[in-house]
Amino acid sequence: MKRYSIFLIIAFVACFTPSCNNLLELEYDGRSSLDELFKTKNGVRGYLNSCYNSRIFPDINRSALTDEAQSSERVFQGSLPSLWYADAFSAANYGNVDGQPWSAIYQSIRKCNIFLKRIEGVSAEELASLEDEISSWKAQAHTLRALYYLQLIKRYGAVPLLTESYEIDHDFSLDGRSPVSTIVSQILADCDAAMSAPESSLGFSWTVRVGENWIMNRAVVQAIRSEAILYAASPLFADGTYSWNNAAEITGNALSNLLANGYQLWTEVPGEGVAQNTYELYFITQHDEQRARDKETIYGGPKVNIWGNHGMPSTPGQSSAGASPTQELVDCYEMQATGLPPITGYSDPQHLQPIINTASGYDPENPYAGRDPRFYATVYFNGAIRDLGAAGGPARDDHYPLEMTTSGNNISVTEEDGGFRIETLGGDPYAPTTTLGTDIDAASGSILLKFKYKSNKEITNAQFFFQSPGAAGGQSTPENVVLHQSDEWIDFELDLTSYRSESWWKWGAADHSLRFDVGADAGSIVYVKDMEINVRVETTPADPVQSYVGGKDAISSTDRRATHTGYYLRKYNNWKSGRDNDADGEIRMFRLAEMYLNFAEAAYQSTGNPDAVIDIGNGMSMSARDAVNAIRRRVDMPDLPAGLSKEEFEKRYRNERRVELAYEGHRYFDVRRWKIMENVERYVSGMRITSAGGDSFTYERIGFERESFKEKLYLYPIPQGEIDKMQSHTGTNWQNPGWN
Repeated sequence: MKRYSIFLIIAFVACFTPSCNNLLELEYDGRSSLDELFKTKNGVRGYLNSCYNSRIFPDINRSALTDEAQSSERVFQGSLPSLWYADAFSAANYGNVDGQPWSAIYQSIRKCNIFLKRIEGVSAEELASLEDEISSWKAQAHTLRALYYLQLIKRYGAVPLLTESYEIDHDFSLDGRSPVSTIVSQILADCDAAMSAPESSLGFSWTVRVGENWIMNRAVVQAIRSEAILYAASPLFADGTYSWNNAAEITGNALSNLLANGYQLWTEVPGEGVAQNTYELYFITQHDEQRARDKETIYGGPKVNIWGNHGMPSTPGQSSAGASPTQELVDCYEMQATGLPPITGYSDPQHLQPIINTASGYDPENPYAGRDPRFYATVYFNGAIRDLGAAGGPARDDHYPLEMTTSGNNISVTEEDGGFRIETLGGDPYAPTTTLGTDIDAASGSILLKFKYKSNKEITNAQFFFQSPGAAGGQSTPENVVLHQSDEWIDFELDLTSYRSESWWKWGAADHSLRFDVGADAGSIVYVKDMEINVRVETTPADPVQSYVGGKDAISSTDRRATHTGYYLRKYNNWKSGRDNDADGEIRMFRLAEMYLNFAEAAYQSTGNPDAVIDIGNGMSMSARDAVNAIRRRVDMPDLPAGLSKEEFEKRYRNERRVELAYEGHRYFDVRRWKIMENVERYVSGMRITSAGGDSFTYERIGFERESFKEKLYLYPIPQGEIDKMQSHTGTNWQNPGWN
């Protein structure tokens, strides 16, 4: 019998991104025995915290590995895009935007297995805790394990199924890769186990409490169920175990559960000068865990930097054009007036000869007019307006000083080191500032809160309340303001401008002040000085995008800072962002719109009729077309018409999914599970635009040929080291097709 630790060795890291769970206070550092660790509440919570370390969040750069984008980084020999487009990877040197996550994910699965086994022998009395709380911890571990297996099958297909930690005498010669359907059965079982936990406030709830950012919850379970069953029924993985009927039932139930518990599509209309439309506003707004404002996000993701890493060379400080949208993506955006696609296909393999739908209202001489509003929120095209602020008028840069007061709750404020020393003495510490003293008159322009600070620790849940005499509470920033640990002064800037569009916003008068909530716990020491409200109005807006040949943002084939397709990415980009004000948004892991689309796909595949109404539970019924139209109505696009055949609907559905979820990491996996990669990845195109004088331009499609369309790229290769070890133990080659 061979006794080796094949998949992983416990290697604990200090913390996980994008945030440590404030509730789970400790990270297990490997120095305490598990017996000792599981005897204390903090020990148990710390070990659970370490189970979070391998979540894979979506990445903008994955779009450049699909027909969504062509990366300007391809100009560098050895860069990921240059190797990808040339099919220069082997199993030994394979890379992706998430590297090779096999070992890291299995490490975290092992931690989940250990946690679930150990916690069964621990009593609430021993931990000085409550049963509901322990049930919540178990549910989190089950949810994480389900998430990790979902992440594995999307990348590797069949994988080993481990639900127990390996013992020292484990016989590895008996191991094998379990089919995707078997893994999905385990995912669904873990989801069921998580949902069996009490739904109380201390238990496993539909949202998270203050101080519990980024933990798993019941809504995440629904998202995992929906995505896992969709993948199990898709052509790449389907083996007859799960049908489209199963997928329709589970995706529908997941959607109705979310809708019944307060999740809804974001419909907030932006104020003037904030964003172009509702869709754009959503993606430049950070999600809030308590869902006071954002009720669409199920699980958030990292803040992204578009202006610098995927921006325009005319923006000071920009470093790369990054993942530039392709012409194929642009062609997907329908005409708003008719709801029809402008381009129905291509008459050549290279996509240089589009088939124009004359009934759509599309004008090839004015190709960017009248398109789906999501186009304007996703793509910077030649002539696009970059600056949404008011043009002209006097420039304004006014400063309104604020100081800390010595009153508050569980806090000590003293003057020291040229500013104020703030020490938190207990839970819910806060201190008010002095009043503004004069009206800031900020009906237009940017409203910025600025100060310098030092802090003895990293604080991830600070918050500011907008106070006015006699006003009710609750009008505040989300509890996600970050203060970094530092012995040196750090410049802090928080953009308050978006709050001006809120119905409750009346703040900014002479007798108004701020309340500074310095985290949630005792023991923090923060020094603050030079606090002020800065109101800025720019004199002139930035020029429209000039991606034509010779323009400020001209197309290029050799410059990493210039677009290679004629387009730049706008999604997630706040027009106010730049070197001195990074206000870009975040990319979500799961959101409600995907759940609508998952159900729509399963429903039309199941019934063969996109108009067939299905009972989805919780007293709700919906057809595939209903689900897609809910997405379209949010952006004022016409409904898809009734009476479409299954084949007609499928084409419209896949286009809708591509448009709605652009640059969110889904396209990469969608073309693989649908097994259409060879048809869409070999050729992509762009648009070379030449000025013909005045406002006239000529448009020439240009093509890019890639080698990254081959069948082996349906799945990641399993790391070669794992292949070699398991072949020696089992005599079986575990490698995915095409990677030997």
